[in-house]
Amino acid sequence: MKQKSLLLVAILGFSLLSGCSTMGVNAWEKDLLAKPEMALDEQPLTDALDDHIYFSKEASSGGRAYAGGGCGCN
Repeated sequence: MKQKSLLLVAILGFSLLSGCSTMGVNAWEKDLLAKPEMALDEQPLTDALDDHIYFSKEASSGGRAYAGGGCGCN
């Protein structure tokens, strides 16, 4: 009984560990990811306005997406 339960736990553990081993995008699936509805930003206009506000208030170069900037006191 104990060996059967140990075997069952081992099989279950191996199946859980191998469940994510095939995650990735194949070449024939990349066309689906290029569709506009698959974009990470749900509302591009709102994100553009937020970037503009952030750029205006922080005096940084490029808004949220780029490093750098400063106060511009020179």
